[in-house]
Amino acid sequence: MSAAKSMQPAPGADTSPDSYLPAHGNGGYRVTRYTLDLDYKVGPNRLAGHAVIEGVATAPLSRFSLDLAGFRIGRVQVNGQSAKYTQRAGKLHVKPQRALQPGAAFMAEIRYTGNPRPITSPDWGDIGWDELTDGALVASQPVGAPSWFPCNDHPSDKAAYRISVTTSSAYTVLVTGNLLAKRQGASTTTWVFERPEPTASYLMGVHIGRYEQLPLAAEPVPQAAAVPARLRRLFDRDFRRQPDMMDALEGFFGPYPFGEYVIVVTDDELDEPIEAQGLSVFGANLLDGRGTHERLIVHELAHQWFGNSLTVAEWKHIWLNEGFATYAEWLWSAESGGLSEDVHARRWHAALAGRPADLRIGDPGVANLFDERVYKRGALTLHALRKLLGDTVFFALLKDWTSRHRHATVTTADFVALAEQHAGRPLGEFFDAWLFTPALPPFPG
Repeated sequence: MSAAKSMQPAPGADTSPDSYLPAHGNGGYRVTRYTLDLDYKVGPNRLAGHAVIEGVATAPLSRFSLDLAGFRIGRVQVNGQSAKYTQRAGKLHVKPQRALQPGAAFMAEIRYTGNPRPITSPDWGDIGWDELTDGALVASQPVGAPSWFPCNDHPSDKAAYRISVTTSSAYTVLVTGNLLAKRQGASTTTWVFERPEPTASYLMGVHIGRYEQLPLAAEPVPQAAAVPARLRRLFDRDFRRQPDMMDALEGFFGPYPFGEYVIVVTDDELDEPIEAQGLSVFGANLLDGRGTHERLIVHELAHQWFGNSLTVAEWKHIWLNEGFATYAEWLWSAESGGLSEDVHARRWHAALAGRPADLRIGDPGVANLFDERVYKRGALTLHALRKLLGDTVFFALLKDWTSRHRHATVTTADFVALAEQHAGRPLGEFFDAWLFTPALPPFPG
């Protein structure tokens, strides 16, 4: 048997069970922890990485695969022994010296170097590690994590992380996690972060730039920001209500699920804000000193509950992220003296009624994963459910939902079952009409 043929993965080993993105994610194991030591040179955009991946086999594994794109591999070891490997089509295929048995813990070490680049996708453009004018950022949803570290790139495989980044001391480093240490060298600084909560690979990020670090609030969790000096005055105006938003969303959804919340504002423009675990990123173009984009600020904060703590088990359940975060915009609007939830709902119902009725938001298809109708009709679904159940039952349901599935993965069926439990009656017809029927139901009530 040729060496190339012997390295072919077992059927299903290099795919996930996701019906939308089966090429991202891998079978036969789950990851429990990533330890990443990264050395990054900003000017040449050069990254050297040492990844230690701790996992547990869920099937007999004579070989397994990881998602990784565009790097040269220096060494691969499994359980301290050198392992054979091949690379192709965004996958690193690994053959350990000894097969892994179901239930066995293992440790894979990969050393890699290269110039990190975003992953190009036909539906969403370039995603992943990206150079800024003076620095770098990561925007990985939904398939960009392999652009900077080897991983099991599927939202259902959530793990803990410890990440150290060494770069020029002229730059500030923010990673999605708690800062544990900062070690100064002759010309470089090493920043060490820990993300103890189970975290999907697409929600991890590294952000490097010339930032001022600002405290925002100490309660109910530490809230801080990293902002270019030239944008400080605009930031102070646009984000002045950030602590009030945190208090309001805790009132609606229950306790904030992480130990910190950090906002990064890049010195570059971004098409959209970037969602990460315990952290949100905004482009300079979203600051104007007039609060024009405040709805985006609360939308990204809401993702800490819906998307980050509660992560979709498959991408087809994306309305559970975006519909809930959009409804948080409407809740904040009413809470802060703006338009009521009912006015927002009526306006969007009228707008959607004039659009093609060709999308089932409970299963929108991969090309429509981030279609605006998923966001707005998802929020309308929640408003209709609130009308049906009444405020007391509805908000008790939301708090139970975030508490029961804290740091876990969720499906639409999970939410329907819990809603029926709180309602005390079947709700199949309701959810079928709002989530799985293309035609828009009448405005609730």
